[in-house]
Amino acid sequence: MATAVALGAERRSGTGKGAARQLRLKGRIPAVIYGHGRDPEPLALAEAELEKALLGIAAESTVFDLTIDGTAVKALIREIQRHPYRAKIVHVDFYEIHAGEKITLEVPIHLVGIPDGVRNAGGVLDQVLREIEIRVLPTDIPEHFEVDVTDLHVGTSLHVRDLTIPNAEILTDDDTTVCTVGAPRLEEEPVAAAEAVEAVAEPELIRKAKEDEGEGEGGDEED
Repeated sequence: MATAVALGAERRSGTGKGAARQLRLKGRIPAVIYGHGRDPEPLALAEAELEKALLGIAAESTVFDLTIDGTAVKALIREIQRHPYRAKIVHVDFYEIHAGEKITLEVPIHLVGIPDGVRNAGGVLDQVLREIEIRVLPTDIPEHFEVDVTDLHVGTSLHVRDLTIPNAEILTDDDTTVCTVGAPRLEEEPVAAAEAVEAVAEPELIRKAKEDEGEGEGGDEED
């Protein structure tokens, strides 16, 4: 299960762009929490506390112990909005969850091991799918899902149908490719090097020919 992260929040009354701007000037981030038929509830978070809480975690698959004015709820982050070029968080959407209710979310895929085709044949490992969508109880949410690739040979692939996640239903299409091991690309380098030599050698020969022609013309003038 993903580790729960504690985070404090407070209810806010002001909404709209103006109120949100004033909130950010005070070092706080506007947020909202919804779920289970409740109306969206505006919240405010301390910017420094939020940034610290997000360090080193997969936010989309992490359960947050959110304390709102002293009342504790469990929630997932559904969306983090960032400023287009300042990389600062401008808004967060939380979704309240209950222990006995299954939820749908995406979990990061981590490839483990060095494929046989890479280790023994010089192949290239390419990870195609980075996250997998699952349906799971909050208590069974994995922080990430590890996929062992050590047995993959050159020209072979893993697909979603080859995976099993304990206590979870996989929703991503079965035919989706997770990763593949391609053929080695060692032959491309010598060809490129030979072309580069030819490209350099040809102008040198042309330039020498022009110098020879120039010497002949000068000799005629001296005579």
